[in-house]
Amino acid sequence: MQGMPGAPYPLEPLFGRILSPFEQFLRRTTAGGIVLIATTVVALALAMVFGADAIHRFTERPIGFSAGGRPRLELSLHQWINDGLMSLFFLLVGLELKREILVGELSSLKDAALPVIAAIGGMVLPALIYLALNAGTPAASGWGIPMATDIAFAVGILVLLAWRIPKNLIIFLTALAIADDLGAVLVIAVFYTADLNLGSLGAAAALFAILVLFNRGGVRHPLPYALIGVPLWLAVHDSGVHATLAGILLAMAIPARPAHTPAHFERRIEELEAAFRADRRDEDTSDDPLSNFRMASIAEAMERSAAAVQSPLQRIEHGLTPWVTFVVIPVFALSNAGIDLLEVAWREAVAHRVTLGVMGGLVFGKFAGISLFSWASIRFGIARLPSGVRWVHLLGAAWLAGIGFTMSLFISQLAFSAPELVEEAKLGILLGSALSAAIGLVWLYLAASRSH
Repeated sequence: MQGMPGAPYPLEPLFGRILSPFEQFLRRTTAGGIVLIATTVVALALAMVFGADAIHRFTERPIGFSAGGRPRLELSLHQWINDGLMSLFFLLVGLELKREILVGELSSLKDAALPVIAAIGGMVLPALIYLALNAGTPAASGWGIPMATDIAFAVGILVLLAWRIPKNLIIFLTALAIADDLGAVLVIAVFYTADLNLGSLGAAAALFAILVLFNRGGVRHPLPYALIGVPLWLAVHDSGVHATLAGILLAMAIPARPAHTPAHFERRIEELEAAFRADRRDEDTSDDPLSNFRMASIAEAMERSAAAVQSPLQRIEHGLTPWVTFVVIPVFALSNAGIDLLEVAWREAVAHRVTLGVMGGLVFGKFAGISLFSWASIRFGIARLPSGVRWVHLLGAAWLAGIGFTMSLFISQLAFSAPELVEEAKLGILLGSALSAAIGLVWLYLAASRSH
């Protein structure tokens, strides 16, 4: 973009290039993947230097509080991270899911068919492979661990080859990972729920109803939703359903429609722009917004109008993403990914059923499930390959979908209470994800080389 005639500076360097929502998403996701890789390396290094037990003892320190006569709520630091901070992660996942279902890649049955069916295959076969190795054992409850795809890792690695692969392949994998997230949320809600407290469950339902009334009543400011979101989290936490699902409920209640239409925004901006120019031409007033209070008020009115033409869902998603990407997920990784690789008895660990089940599910189950279900859906005319994407590309994306990190680690904490099973699952997640990433990266690189 060139600067406007007479402008002292070109607009692009001054204000930055205007990015589409998808380009913004890719930038955030790629950055998040890099940060997550670095944090994982740090977590592994800390575990090898100080020992996994030392980190475990630190994160198990209890932290509690009481307010308004309410009994003291005391959780370990590890639980505050997994139940509290990760609720923000699930809030962001819920917002992304809602946006994609309303206006994104999952809004059209024709566009959503292939990634949704592929995601189902990528969940069913990994679970079956895990159960084939662990059915009838105390570790059978871990079948959900290899079902998840880490969107930041998988899409971040795919973007490294963006100049060599079709853009629609990135869109396909993104939609698949989002559908995969929805499946993982349903699995957690249905299969990894403790005994239910009906009183707390009723309170959560009542609070959710209030949030829906806010939405239907035209409340667009995020503060009321945040104020109800806190007791909603407490009610869900006490109900026996995992507390992080409060984030999904809150996301479903956030309005997706803006307060003002684009036409109203355009008229308002034209009025304010005219007033701003008139104020600048007035020789009796200062040209500096710092001392010209009317000019400053007009600028603030423009800012409010710009916010009003964006939906609360968009504003909250954009505001929350950096915190989740660069704070919540790295803190979760530091707390959960640490395993002392120097102390691992590799021959026994790699041969353990949990480790093999998770690895086999992530590496082979994901690839086979996505590939077979995609082939069947296209063969029977339910779906079609995205424009410009060949089968060799889709198979490469199927390998990358075996990178299951954040959600897999999270489900492993819910599935097992025995520390040794959690450690074996972690090892399977790390090895399976690394192997899937390596195969997918090499596969797509070679496919791109042969096509040139």
